[in-house]
Amino acid sequence: MKEYKIVLLKGDGIGPEIVDQAVKTLRKTADKFGFSVCFDEALLGGSAIDATGVPLPQETVDKCKAADSTLLGAVGGPKWDNMPGDKRPEAGLLGIRGALGLFANLRPAVIFEPLRAASPLKDEIIGDAMDIMIVRELTGGIYFGERGRKEVNGQPAAFDTEMYSVPEIERIARVAFDLARKRSGRVCSVDKANVLESSRLWRETVTRVHKEEYPDVELNYMYVDNCAMQLVRNPKQFDVIVTSNIFGDILSDEASMISGSIGMLASASLGSGKSGLYEPVHGSAPDIAGTDSANPLATILSAAMMLKYSLGEPEAAKAIEDAVSKVLEIARTADIAAEGLRTVGCKEMGDLVCSLI
Repeated sequence: MKEYKIVLLKGDGIGPEIVDQAVKTLRKTADKFGFSVCFDEALLGGSAIDATGVPLPQETVDKCKAADSTLLGAVGGPKWDNMPGDKRPEAGLLGIRGALGLFANLRPAVIFEPLRAASPLKDEIIGDAMDIMIVRELTGGIYFGERGRKEVNGQPAAFDTEMYSVPEIERIARVAFDLARKRSGRVCSVDKANVLESSRLWRETVTRVHKEEYPDVELNYMYVDNCAMQLVRNPKQFDVIVTSNIFGDILSDEASMISGSIGMLASASLGSGKSGLYEPVHGSAPDIAGTDSANPLATILSAAMMLKYSLGEPEAAKAIEDAVSKVLEIARTADIAAEGLRTVGCKEMGDLVCSLI
């Protein structure tokens, strides 16, 4: 029997509650599909600051490197808002991505049929279905570039540098093209090549990789401002979107709301190997922590992505996705509540998903 070692980074706020529900679903699918899972916990974010004084202890990095995959809850909260930038919980998140070499962030934006009415878009705009995969470069660009403060004309000024190298762009482009081959065969590369030199290199490199390695995939280009508009005007036109760190951060959050609820969106952060970091797109929601009202479905769907992309258990992943779709027809958490359906808490939602696997 295969055994997979998974590190749990429960994090802050509602993180521990939602991760616990994902663990239940992983154990249920393991029993059903003939493999086993063992879990180890490590600290990240605010909980790590409180316990060790730093947002990313070396012990956490070592555990994650030794595991088959990592499941993250959420990090951050007002308790740590006044910390210096490199000591804030979010610095731990950036740090673990860099330490594990996780350069590709996959954020699917899918409308589950029972949640169609929750989308702010009209039915005729959504069409038959919406299934977009946003591939965001994760370890380069302005979030990792040179930054600082100085004086300009005697006044305080600050700067952040956007920079990409050809190898960084090549590898994220290949991730997008490979995914497109398994989907509808279409990639939209999003940049700001009319203004930014880094975007011009981005477009040149994506074009070359496409021509040399993926001529069978359809490639088109879009400026980021137009893409933001087109996501709400005609989302059906998109299959795979590939873009830089900052643009991907913004566009994937926009796509999350088109899907009906940010509480439903999973994500995967991948590197050159099979191991990855899986987490919900939403934040730590400290205002509802401990109230059993959080929506665990994004974390449960993140666990399904882990089964698909890191653990090589696609049937188990599909079972979780199908169970989530079914549970939405009978029950909802408070954030996606609907008339005529039961409103349940975090733990009961996890139990319901498990019962439908």
